Amino acid sequence: MTTVAVAVTDGMLHFEMALACEVFGGNPVGPNDAWYDLAVCGPGPVRAGRFRLEPDHGFDQLARADTVIVPGWADIDVDPPAELVDAVRAAHEAGARVASLCTGAFVLAAAGLLDGKRATTHWAHTQVLAERHPRVEVDPDVLYVDNGRVLTSAGKAAAMDLCLHLVRLDHGSSVANTLARRLVVPPHRDGGQAQFVTTPVPAPDSHPLAGLFPWVMRRLDQPLTVDDLARQAGMSSRHLGRHFRAVTGATPLQWLLVQRIRHAQELLETTDGTVDTIAAATGMGTATTLRRNFNRTVGVPPDAYRRTFRSRSSPVSP
Repeated sequence: MTTVAVAVTDGMLHFEMALACEVFGGNPVGPNDAWYDLAVCGPGPVRAGRFRLEPDHGFDQLARADTVIVPGWADIDVDPPAELVDAVRAAHEAGARVASLCTGAFVLAAAGLLDGKRATTHWAHTQVLAERHPRVEVDPDVLYVDNGRVLTSAGKAAAMDLCLHLVRLDHGSSVANTLARRLVVPPHRDGGQAQFVTTPVPAPDSHPLAGLFPWVMRRLDQPLTVDDLARQAGMSSRHLGRHFRAVTGATPLQWLLVQRIRHAQELLETTDGTVDTIAAATGMGTATTLRRNFNRTVGVPPDAYRRTFRSRSSPVSP
């Protein structure tokens, strides 16, 4: 997936548009390493919020791209421009992977790309999307949905999550984590995490789990239990579970498994360690357990993942 085209027109949300350009336009691993060729495509000069933009190419370039990004659409009460909808549909028919950010889902829905598929958008507009496009299975409670060649995200921060997810698919976890560090954002949030919680979340350095997270990350090779985490956090297991739900949207064991899998991905990408060695280093215990959980979470076995991403990540260390 080497060419990324951002489709822009009057009425696009400038934050999502700029976010896509920042993620896919700036190489985090060095000028001599493979990265995306970014193209901003539109019908001519466009306005996004208070900003005026001169696209590099016309909409015809979308059909030549490997990935097409459709930023958020500001006024969902009016239909998106027909030329944009037609261009996005043509790009998909030509084989492009198409991803919408926030209300860009309305463009994909208008193009028929979401019919019969699960999709999401900003939680404030999911009901409108469902009513206007009844053939779309709208999920209001997730950050993003990956249907393979068609992906949708919720708003703002979730748009960043989806962009990093695409980088992770194309270049592996190590590169995606490097990019996340450069952008000073969380390296990974699962698409199934809730868009919002009903209780306020304290600042990152003051919530009750702030000290627990780094403690766990230093001990991923150990067989940690919920009781171990609760004891370290100084609270009951039930109280710990409530805090985990509020802060991460997951149970303690779900969150812990994701951290183990992400660490296994990095080790597969950057070391020569056997599956048995990586299973021990990530607290999985045995290669069988690692393979079962890795396959279920990532969708491919560890060996296949290594073959796919090894050449795209950082140099192998002994």
